[in-house]
Amino acid sequence: MKKIVLLTNVIFSAMLPSVANADNHYPVTVKSCQQLLTFNHAPTRAVFNDLNMTQMALSLGLQPNMVAVSGISGWYKTSPEFKDELGNIPEISSRYLTLEPLLNIHPDFLFAGWNYGLKQGSSLTPKQLSDFGIKTLVLSESCAHINNHQPNASMSLLYNDILKLGKIFDKTERAQQLISDWKLQLKRIENDIKEQPKKSVFLYDSGVDKPFTSGRLAMPQALIKAAGGRNVMSNMNFSWGTTSWESVAVTDPDWIILVDYNTHGALTTDQLINNLKANPLMAATKAVKENHFIRLKYGEITPGPRNIEAIWKIATHLYPNIRALRHEQ
Repeated sequence: MKKIVLLTNVIFSAMLPSVANADNHYPVTVKSCQQLLTFNHAPTRAVFNDLNMTQMALSLGLQPNMVAVSGISGWYKTSPEFKDELGNIPEISSRYLTLEPLLNIHPDFLFAGWNYGLKQGSSLTPKQLSDFGIKTLVLSESCAHINNHQPNASMSLLYNDILKLGKIFDKTERAQQLISDWKLQLKRIENDIKEQPKKSVFLYDSGVDKPFTSGRLAMPQALIKAAGGRNVMSNMNFSWGTTSWESVAVTDPDWIILVDYNTHGALTTDQLINNLKANPLMAATKAVKENHFIRLKYGEITPGPRNIEAIWKIATHLYPNIRALRHEQ
């Protein structure tokens, strides 16, 4: 009997090198806002909240490690391509992430953000979720909601989160390739518009009495800059928030980005334009008078792979002479 056990142990030991080789990437540690997260292996029951973070997961091919997504179908209309990529991965909540449905699927990992599923003072915080064995990676852009002493938003917010996911799920090579391709595209835009005067841009998300917009800490700050423009709200020390129409009108923006949620309950971009034209202050601005509007979807203005497409769109509106370059991709 001892010989059989010994032989079994030898056989098992002989198998260990291949297992070790598969896992020699671990342990890994990444920073989530100001907290450190350590992983001894890739999560196998991962949940991704919101459209943009799910798009990050799909860009890295993380479907085999995913058990659910949340907060997508109740807010946005998605493309057939997105649905095909997602496959049969279920959605546990169509709108707001809640604790009970999350725990019911026994996840070991969650990618969400402050005001992107996570909420201070609730049961949906990284600390509270850790009590249930869930490691939470916080969307880097959203760290500004709990600490606004951050540098202006830049493309590194997207790059760093993709690299973190790559490291956590042993997809570093794929993450680096994505970032390399994105940087190459943005370099082409930069080279083509470097002699152009900067155009001023305002992002209008929603609101009638007061506009809801993006300040210096939100992703549009980075997108507008990468497209050769200047965010007129870059003096606002917040990520996403409200301001006054007076503070917008005085900047006399050249262009206005409109957020197209393309779903029930949200204002359409045509309604947003009507609001602007009905507002005496905004009606006198260059952008409104010249119908200089850029329509971008939610997945394009929040951190995610579609940011690159958004930058191309912004740049080709601000500087029509680069449209030819766009077709050469």
